[in-house]
Amino acid sequence: MQERRRQKRIETNEVAYIFGDGSSTSCRVVDITEHGAAIELPLSAGHIMRDRFKLMIAKDRVDRNCRLIWRSGSRIGVEFTD
Repeated sequence: MQERRRQKRIETNEVAYIFGDGSSTSCRVVDITEHGAAIELPLSAGHIMRDRFKLMIAKDRVDRNCRLIWRSGSRIGVEFTD
């Protein structure tokens, strides 16, 4: 399969939070690039994901605007839009 990403993924295991609409969900970033990330969600959160939300990685506490690109089981792929 041909690789379509603009940059090579950097594997990580970072605690993060998805938030918006007054609620938040903890998650884990499993890989990241300058343009996006793959995120592992708790099983209870996968079916309620909105198309746009904010992501904050706990260690750097920087909010990133995200757009949902794909989902597969409990994982999602996002594009950073800021």
